[in-house]
Amino acid sequence: MTLPPIHWQRWYDKRLSANNNELWLLNLVPPVAEIAGNKWLKLHNALQQRLPTQGILSLGGAFSNHLAALAAAGHYYHFPTIGLVRTEQLDLNNPTLAQCIKHGMQLHALTRIQFRQRSSNEFNLYLQQQYPHYLVIPEGGSDLQGAAGVATLPLADTPNGLADILCCATASGGTLAGLIKRYPHTQILGLAVVKDSALTDKVKLCLPHSMIAAANDQNWSIQPADSNYAKVSNELIDFCCQAKQQQNISIEPVYTGKALQQLFKLLDQGKIPANKRIAFFHTGGLQGLAGLHYRKILSDQQFDLLNR
Repeated sequence: MTLPPIHWQRWYDKRLSANNNELWLLNLVPPVAEIAGNKWLKLHNALQQRLPTQGILSLGGAFSNHLAALAAAGHYYHFPTIGLVRTEQLDLNNPTLAQCIKHGMQLHALTRIQFRQRSSNEFNLYLQQQYPHYLVIPEGGSDLQGAAGVATLPLADTPNGLADILCCATASGGTLAGLIKRYPHTQILGLAVVKDSALTDKVKLCLPHSMIAAANDQNWSIQPADSNYAKVSNELIDFCCQAKQQQNISIEPVYTGKALQQLFKLLDQGKIPANKRIAFFHTGGLQGLAGLHYRKILSDQQFDLLNR
C-alpha cells in the first residue's frame, strides 16, 4: 500500500512547554479529498478486495464520516455503494446524506432497534443474501482489514524524531487497533469520543489472534469519554475555534476536537509525563462541520471559521 503524502503540524502551548512536552498532529493528504483522515486507510483494503462486479455496502449514523467517504470512493472509482443509515426517516436536507446521494450512494433507513443487530450473525447473513453483489464492510470500516490499513501509518516518525506516546480519537476501534498492530512496544492512548463499555472488546476484535491473546499485557489504554457521542458543549466548540485561531489547525468537535480536549485535560492533571514527544493522528471528520451547522450547533461565524 502506497501512502498518500503526510502533513505534520506542531501544536504550541504553554501547557506543553511547561513540562518540556511536544505535540505533533499528523494529517494525510489523500488523492481524493473527501476520503480524508483515517478513512483512506480503513477503506483501502476493501477497495482492493472488491471484485470488478461488486459494489460496497456499509452502515453508519446520519452524519457518518465513514458513509460520506465510502460514497466519495464509489463516485471517484466508479462502483456502486449502499449506505444503511441509523435513522427513523432519511432527512435528504442533511448535508452528509445529501453529499452521499450526490456521489451516487443508495441510502436505506434502519431504525435504532434494527441497527443494534448489526453485529449479529443473523443480520450479516441477511445482508449477504439481500445484497449478493455487494461487499459488506462494518460500521466505521473497523475490522481486521481496516486496522491493517491503519497499520501502514508511520505515526511515530515525527519531524523531531520518534514519538514516545501515540494518540488518536477512538469510536469504533479500528484506528486504535491499527496503531497497536504497527507499534506493539510504543505507548498508545486511545481517546474515546463515545461512551461505550464494549470499546476495548471492539478494539481487540480488530487485532490478529496472536495479539488478542496478549492484549491485556500490551502498553495501550483507552481514556473514557467525558460525554455521550455527538454531545457538543460550548466549551468544546470554543476549544476548536481557538485551535484554528491560535494554531491554524482545523478540527471539529465530535472526534478530533473532543479527543484533543481530553488530551489537554490529562496534561493539566499531570497524567502525561514530562519530556514526552506526543504524536496525534488527525482522523479527519471535517465534513461533519456542515451537519453541526445544519443542526444549529455551530453558529454561522463558528462554521465559517472552522470550515476555512
